[in-house]
Order: sequence, then C-alpha cells, then structure tokens
Amino acid sequence: MTNLSTGSLGDLTVTRFGYGAMQLAGPWVMGPPADRHGALAVLREAVDLGITHIDTSDAYGPHITNQLIREALHPYPESLHIVTKVGANRDAQGGWPPAREPEQVRRSVHQNLENLGLDVLDLVNLRLGDAEGPRPGSLAEPFEALVELQRQGLIRHLGVSNATAEQVAEARSIAPIVCVQNLYNLAYRQDDALIDELAGQGIAYVPFFPLGGFSPLQSAALDAVAARLDATPMAVALAWLLRRSPNILLIPGTSSVAHLRENLAGSELELSEEDVAELDKIGVR
Repeated sequence: MTNLSTGSLGDLTVTRFGYGAMQLAGPWVMGPPADRHGALAVLREAVDLGITHIDTSDAYGPHITNQLIREALHPYPESLHIVTKVGANRDAQGGWPPAREPEQVRRSVHQNLENLGLDVLDLVNLRLGDAEGPRPGSLAEPFEALVELQRQGLIRHLGVSNATAEQVAEARSIAPIVCVQNLYNLAYRQDDALIDELAGQGIAYVPFFPLGGFSPLQSAALDAVAARLDATPMAVALAWLLRRSPNILLIPGTSSVAHLRENLAGSELELSEEDVAELDKIGVR
C-alpha cells in the first residue's frame, strides 16, 4: 500500500490521488472490455495500493463499468468512496446525448445504485455541456431533481461536471456542492480563478484529461522536465496538479495495472521551484 495524501469531498475523506474508471469499458467507452480479468485486476490493484476515491458513471459501457466495479470490489471497504455522474446517455453510434430531464436524472441515479450494488451514492455529479465542453444555460431543473433524491436519502453529496463558473454559482445557490469536475491541465488553465475560489470554500476540484491539449512544443517542455526527474510525462503532469492547489483531487484512468502504478508515481514526485516555473510556462490562461 502506498502512503497517499488525503483530501475531502464534503465530510468524506479520500485520497487526493484517485482512479477514473472510464477506460475499463470497451472501445469508445462502449461494450465490454477486451480483457475482463485485466479490468477487474486494475480495480483491485487500485484499492490494494490505498486509493479510496473511484470515479465512474453508469453511462460507461453503458452499465458495464459499474458492474465491473461491483464484481471486483463489492462488498466495498468502508474507506472506499465511489463518485458517479448523471446527465448523459449513450446512443448506438457511441455518442453522449444529454439526459437531463428530471425523470432521466432519477432513472440514472437508480441505475447507478443498482449496478454498483449500493443503497446510497456517496457523490453524484451533474454532467452539463457536451463533448465540446461547457455550455451556458440554467442547470436548475436537473439539479433540483438531484437535490430531491438527496432529501430522500439516496445521495450523500452533490457536485457538477463540465460546468461554467456561472453554473457552479447557480448550483451553490440551490444546494451545497462538494465537487466541481472540469477539464483542466498544464496546457488548459481557464479554470485557474475558479479553482482558487473553490479552494477558499473547501470545495474539491477534480480535473479530467490531465495530459490533454498539448502542442508538440509544449510536450517537449514537459518531456524535458520528465527526463530530468527520471519520470514519465504523466507523472510530472499529475504532480504539478497536486501541487497546484490543495483542493485538487486526481482521477487518472487506465486499463493497465502497470500504467496505474506509473501514474501513482506522480503522487510521490517532488517538483523543484525550477520545475514548476518551467511547467507553468506551458499554461494557456
């Protein structure tokens, strides 16, 4: 077991280095994995390494990833917290059509409960926008549906994903949230101000695509730091995120035990001030 630092999702204590289960399903996050035993092994290895934060969605597969999590880990350790998302379905072409009508939200929550084998979901994020990113507009109707399910005792905590700063503020005006899950990495830093604001409020920020959006030149800068530290570029990118703000929680995904261990090395990587200054130059602000 690795000694991992911890953060929080409301009153839930989780490892700042978590695991994103999206890649466990088949190609394009559809259908079963090519290596079912390998997928189960990655989940078990994550828990054996001390990770207590798994991110998922019943749209992955659909249903398959949550069923794998249940097969691999149920009954769940008391320390393990599973975070899921609602707000999008899958179509036959592998698309992600929105599913944010109140009845769709309710159905998605119940599907997550059933496929994960849970009576209560620790945290449900409402996924907004589309595959291209956040889109402006009110989230009140679907978010209020989640609030009602929370009142019924089916959800402990709420969050939002793929959201604008205005939507984050609107959600907080309706009910407390403990998490914002958005695109953010060394090269894509539009949420810098939002991260700092949320840190002051004790709200977690969970970046997805931690190594996405690099140009060849920017990748060369990252590669140079990685080579100097004898680490992988992903480990360096993850270490930078952990250092960026104490409210950042990571959920890098992989379907490989070896890659899981490589990624985890980022949680123990020490970046110098020189390293950070060099990496900060990559950012698009």
